[in-house]
Amino acid sequence: MTRFPKPWRMGFAALLLWGAPALAQKPGDAAGREESAYRQLELFARVLSYVENNYVESVDRKTLIQGAIQGMLDTLDPHTLFMPPEVFREMKIDTSGEFGGLGIEIARKGDRLVVVAPIDDTPAARAGIKAGDELLAIDGESTQGMDLGRALQKMRGPAGGRVLLTLMRAGFNAPRELAILRDHIRIVSVESALYDGIGHVKVKNFQDRTDQSLKKELDRLRALNGGRELDGLVLDLRNNPGGLLDQAVAMSDRFLPGNLPIVSTRGRDGRNASEEKSRDRDTEKDYPLVVLVNAGSASASEIVAGALQDHGRAVIMGTQTFGKGSVQTIIELEDGSGLKLTIARYYTPKGRSIQEKGITPDFLVPEDASGKAGSDAPREKDLRRHFKAEPSQTTSEVAAQPRTLPANLKDWAVTAKLADPQLRIALNYLHGLAPGPAPRASGSTAGR
Repeated sequence: MTRFPKPWRMGFAALLLWGAPALAQKPGDAAGREESAYRQLELFARVLSYVENNYVESVDRKTLIQGAIQGMLDTLDPHTLFMPPEVFREMKIDTSGEFGGLGIEIARKGDRLVVVAPIDDTPAARAGIKAGDELLAIDGESTQGMDLGRALQKMRGPAGGRVLLTLMRAGFNAPRELAILRDHIRIVSVESALYDGIGHVKVKNFQDRTDQSLKKELDRLRALNGGRELDGLVLDLRNNPGGLLDQAVAMSDRFLPGNLPIVSTRGRDGRNASEEKSRDRDTEKDYPLVVLVNAGSASASEIVAGALQDHGRAVIMGTQTFGKGSVQTIIELEDGSGLKLTIARYYTPKGRSIQEKGITPDFLVPEDASGKAGSDAPREKDLRRHFKAEPSQTTSEVAAQPRTLPANLKDWAVTAKLADPQLRIALNYLHGLAPGPAPRASGSTAGR
């Protein structure tokens, strides 16, 4: 998600007509498009009038118009949404990292609502909700045909409130009901730990000041390391659903030298085109870097992983990412409602569009000891009306294939008790690359 400095404000009719002249190639085409739009608006107004005056029960005009807007946007991609005022207010709270709710990311997969990922250390995660769970009902109301905005609204609310979720999961014989209490969720977007000179930084999402939080955690790790530079770092973007584009750019910039492309965007007919480059300021030292990703790594997470992979700054480990390669802007409307509108696709520094495909890790590392690679988790390609992948912008199209882990990868006593196999392998990999440091106390130092 990105932002424009001054949100556009417009009424319903203006929204329907917005953009028609800009799309025209000739003056005659512009006049024809505008005339056609007015005819369709007249048809809409006539139907609205018939319903208001003749429907069997009284109707609310605001509800009808909002339903018409939602129906219009329902013909577009799954990330273009109309948000009534109450939903829009909650969306703005999300980017601050504080809200009352369950802490669950959901998406539509066909006609179903499914869990993309539970957010770490939230009621949903503590209740055992998993990526790929199908959400059948919320408080007894079926989610069949329910739009995402309403589903999120039903799960949000004051801390202490009870929400009853009906879930189906592979391996369940029948749906199960799970009662969860809402909590006041304050997402600490960055957490860290030190493993004998090698850092692990977990970035949960990209909200306001995430990059500054990352800097503070890296400085904290260096202090824990006796003031010495890190021997390596695991940047953990697993189950990170994305967020603010400027924070993804800033985080990529932190690990790259100056004047390198980070991400570019291009919209229809070349509009909304931009390119973000790194600046030669506050750049981290060139220590070994591993980025951990999985199917829950989406959008801004994929921007960071793609930029660091294309420039050879990091080794990407884990499983295939979500594959959301589109950019949305937020438009605040006159009545306090909001429109999240897809305006462009984004591309990695080498011109790769990861839409539908995702980022392919350099090393495929399963999510658990059984070898499961997370293939059941929903991805962009599973979402209704998603954009199709487009050919690579690079001069040659070569299907990326993960490499096998080095045969000489050795176990490390410091990580032997870690229950997270992906993190353990990433740390062991970096330990094998690190120069022989002076002996330090074994074990890890957990972050906040």
